[in-house]
Amino acid sequence: MSNNNRWAMKTIMAVGLAGSLMTAAVLPAQAGDGGAIAAGIIGGTALGVLAGAAIAGAPHPPPPPVYYAPDPAYYAPPPHCWYEHHRVWDYDGDAYVVRPVRVCNY
Repeated sequence: MSNNNRWAMKTIMAVGLAGSLMTAAVLPAQAGDGGAIAAGIIGGTALGVLAGAAIAGAPHPPPPPVYYAPDPAYYAPPPHCWYEHHRVWDYDGDAYVVRPVRVCNY
């Protein structure tokens, strides 16, 4: 709430309170009136509370929930692997030898 709104709200409340006090002080209370003055003060207070609540307004609604996209449903298939016989260099024997080698397609 900005300072201007607070100042206006305080001014309105002060004027309303002063007006209700002056009205209560000016009107003489008489015995046997059936509590009309008390009912007026209670009713005025209740209306003042309702008016104040209407001026204040409702609180802001909460922010909307955050949306997270689901994980993708497609996953790459595992690689297909097999063994083939290849000529490889054997460092111990200093010669080419034929050995099974695992080959995979990614």
